[in-house]
Amino acid sequence: MSAPTLVSASPAPASAAVPFEVPDAAPTAAELLDFVRSVAADPERVAQLALDPLDRSWIRLEGPGGAEAWLLGWPPGTETGWHDHGGSYGAFVTAGGELTEESLAVPLPSEGWSSLELAEGLDRTRALPAGKGRAFGRNHVHQVANRSEERHAISVHAYYPPLPLIRRYLRDGRTLRLDVVEHPETW
Repeated sequence: MSAPTLVSASPAPASAAVPFEVPDAAPTAAELLDFVRSVAADPERVAQLALDPLDRSWIRLEGPGGAEAWLLGWPPGTETGWHDHGGSYGAFVTAGGELTEESLAVPLPSEGWSSLELAEGLDRTRALPAGKGRAFGRNHVHQVANRSEERHAISVHAYYPPLPLIRRYLRDGRTLRLDVVEHPETW
């Protein structure tokens, strides 16, 4: 697989650096995936989420080993846009409806760039109906969408360490540009 080609060597904002240490008892990505699967398969927990007809809705959950976890509602046509998880790894599973994940089949560096030209053949699209999901690593860049025009989707997500930030990107063809860095206090 080809690595992305660096277009701009201009450094990312200083706020993009995320130093952290992972303790010995940190949950693995497989454990996070098991956790989100178990929550997604629990109709009583999923039913606790009140679905908003226009905006995404959420409930914060207690994740394993100090992980950050969320139950999310996705109205028809909503999406996240391209983003990463600030150096955290994680997992998510669709609990109801269907989500579509678009991702890049190469780990991107989390720091030190503001624009990349992506090689051909890196795009991956996965349909994730209820019960399906995936784990992902620290440098995973993706966007998730509910492409249904009439049905909500519900999903469960877990991240470790808890999200220190989210970097959002703009995508124009094969060019991916850092757009904004969001910190937890803005969510």
